Amino acid sequence: MAQKPLLQLPEFSNVSTGTFVVKESLNFWNGQRVQAKGTKNTEPVYEPATGRVLCDLVQCGEEDVDQAIRSAHSAFQKWSKLAGMERARVLLDAAHLIRERSEQIARVEVADNGKTILEAQGNIITAAKCIEYFAGIAPTLAGQHIQLPGGSFAYTRREPLGVCVGIGAWNFPFMITVMKAAPALACGNAMVFKPSPMSPVSAVILAEILKEAGVPDGLFNVVQGGAETGTLLCHHPVVAKVSFTGSVATGKKVMEMSSKGVKQVTMELGGKSPLIIFKDCELENAIKGALMANFLTQGQVCCNGTRVYVQREILPQFLEEVVKRTKAIPVGDPQQQHTRMGALISKPQLDKVLGFVSEAKKQGAKVLCGGEPFTPSDPKLKGGYFMSPCVLDGCRDDMRCVQEEIFGPVMSVMPFDTEEEVMQRANNTTYGLASGVFTRDIARAHRVAENLQAGSCFINNYNKTSMELPFGGYKMSGFGRENGQVTVEFYTQLKTVVVEMGDVESLF
Repeated sequence: MAQKPLLQLPEFSNVSTGTFVVKESLNFWNGQRVQAKGTKNTEPVYEPATGRVLCDLVQCGEEDVDQAIRSAHSAFQKWSKLAGMERARVLLDAAHLIRERSEQIARVEVADNGKTILEAQGNIITAAKCIEYFAGIAPTLAGQHIQLPGGSFAYTRREPLGVCVGIGAWNFPFMITVMKAAPALACGNAMVFKPSPMSPVSAVILAEILKEAGVPDGLFNVVQGGAETGTLLCHHPVVAKVSFTGSVATGKKVMEMSSKGVKQVTMELGGKSPLIIFKDCELENAIKGALMANFLTQGQVCCNGTRVYVQREILPQFLEEVVKRTKAIPVGDPQQQHTRMGALISKPQLDKVLGFVSEAKKQGAKVLCGGEPFTPSDPKLKGGYFMSPCVLDGCRDDMRCVQEEIFGPVMSVMPFDTEEEVMQRANNTTYGLASGVFTRDIARAHRVAENLQAGSCFINNYNKTSMELPFGGYKMSGFGRENGQVTVEFYTQLKTVVVEMGDVESLF
């Protein structure tokens, strides 16, 4: 069977080569694309790999946000009354459409974000799996039956919250959109989603796929914009919950604004995660794990293990091989299948990451490889935001490159001597998103995992995730969870119903 054209939209006519230009509105509510009219503020959106303008983003104002939320509330009245099995059937149809068009969506994602086509293809399939997973959960939503004295009883009902807001990040645009929408919709909610203004294109694809799959018009809506639009969403009285992915600084603001309406919030914030490599590890696997922990999506992953602690006895062998393999990473056109590192999201982000490397050198770190602007040979990429992946040696825990989230392809390596010492150093951070340990000692592995202060711990691997596994942080990395069955608790509220089977006992 021939693949359907992607959403029958003219701006995607050249999506197979990644040279499309966005011409239509990226806002979507009440079941259709809508031109924002509440504001005239526009921002250019740049394609990371070329630096060309992909589109001009129109910021949604108060009237636009209100229309989207009212549209969601109307659809919620219908969707929330469906049986879980009915919701599941629609969601599974949406997952099927995503799988059917995964190559096209991946090409859009690469142009929008700059990551390699190989990674984007995996991200889109993971998004389909996410919808399938929560479609499977939808029919299982249930409460408890509690027996009380005298034949009386109580039961609990797990009910949807209402209109949920999702605010996404730019590093996994389509996947983050799905990770927020899938559990929300499976639990009977509606959603208004605001993508990052730096990667705004693919969220509307999900909106149209969900419409084609049969959700009520208005159930999933997309509003574009920056901080002003996000503020309007957080303050709107109809919104019941806000799920945010992004920086700690912005997350604090979202929490503060949402608290004024006593809205539920889920915060998935930054990280500066430790990866601990003991001398008894399988060194080949540890090296591969460290590369995966630092260079996926050009290092722009919140849970990356960017503080790499290596036991002193094996540090020379580790560094020699890591540097060799880092130098061999093909950097270039992210639309090409052989490329393993694409472009950073923006020129300011590139400059920021290069600035971290420069400062690290001034503080005494040694650049073993990379850390420089990179110009691919293809002339069309000369305006892109590329850099060579970097390995830093001689780092100390007090250096800025070790303390702060760089969000770029920079690995900071430090030696350690004892387990007790490295555990104290690993936990000495305000973050707590992820962590990792490589060792053949199974008792040590579980002991370290228990004592690491992080929401996830990878043993003898890194960045191995699945929709079945809860994801979220400790400390300033946030709270609440995404993925996994526990997410149901963050998109529903619990009602207790007490049934008296006898006479009422009264003191009056």
